[in-house]
Amino acid sequence: MNKTLFFALLMTFAIGARAQDWPNIGHYDDANHKLQPAVAGKITAVYMGDSITDFWVNNDSTFFAGNNYVDRGISGQTTGQMLVRFRQDVINLEPKVVVILAGINDIAQNNGPEKLEDVFGNIASMAELAKANNIKVVISSVLPANKLPWRPAITPTEKVIQLNTMLKAYADKNHIVYLDYYSKMVDGEKGLPVNLAKDGIHPTLEGYKAMEPLAQKAINESLK
Repeated sequence: MNKTLFFALLMTFAIGARAQDWPNIGHYDDANHKLQPAVAGKITAVYMGDSITDFWVNNDSTFFAGNNYVDRGISGQTTGQMLVRFRQDVINLEPKVVVILAGINDIAQNNGPEKLEDVFGNIASMAELAKANNIKVVISSVLPANKLPWRPAITPTEKVIQLNTMLKAYADKNHIVYLDYYSKMVDGEKGLPVNLAKDGIHPTLEGYKAMEPLAQKAINESLK
């Protein structure tokens, strides 16, 4: 089999697999089953998100293990995908708190163009599902971003600010804790400084270390 045909078949398989499980519900299926029912109701917080959350546990696993946190980030995901898998990866685990950090991949149009109102609506829907199941909610700001390495034609700066404004207003109105990473991490160019994120999007260990006390404070506040 020549290389061109091989890669064509490989891409066809990958696209087909993605179409069958667009939200990637199966990604954490085994891990979730291992957790249940032994830890049901005992998890302090589930972190729901994309690659920023996904890479967090690999950069600083002790932060999660030491605080009874569970990471349920999936690289590349948009808020619509997270909303579909929210029951499997959050509600069924019965955490005390869910920390939602999402939106940059929607702005990057990973699954095509989206209106900010729809991105906001997906996050609000996750919050409402959590509250309906007696799970406290922390809504995180989108991290500062003035470039997208995988979408260089898109400048995300102002949309990040607009989405964060919408999320904070919703959190304030609904008595939900708003976790403001943005103002604590932004540089003079409305992005992330290189020491916190070398590519401008994904935090370094130093970046995660800056986020951790903010997240813990927000979780503790939500539990009061």
